[in-house]
Amino acid sequence: MPTIETGYTEVGAFDAKTRLSEILRKVEQGERFTITVRGRPVADVVPSQRRDQRRVKEAVEALRNFPRITGVSGDEVLAWIREGRK
Repeated sequence: MPTIETGYTEVGAFDAKTRLSEILRKVEQGERFTITVRGRPVADVVPSQRRDQRRVKEAVEALRNFPRITGVSGDEVLAWIREGRK
């Protein structure tokens, strides 16, 4: 399967049909494919934006659940930040 200049891997329609499960696994990992019919591009298979939105929501939720600093004043934390502590 050749990779075209857009970063998509070209795959013929028949090959795409017979290897759909493999292609979908690769798409899930971030790869992108262009399906062709007689050498003519007709469709792009790319990772779902919904998947990215879900990952963003999960990251935000993880940050919200991150343990809070206790027993230290806000001024002290600011001083640490200014010193370069993180």
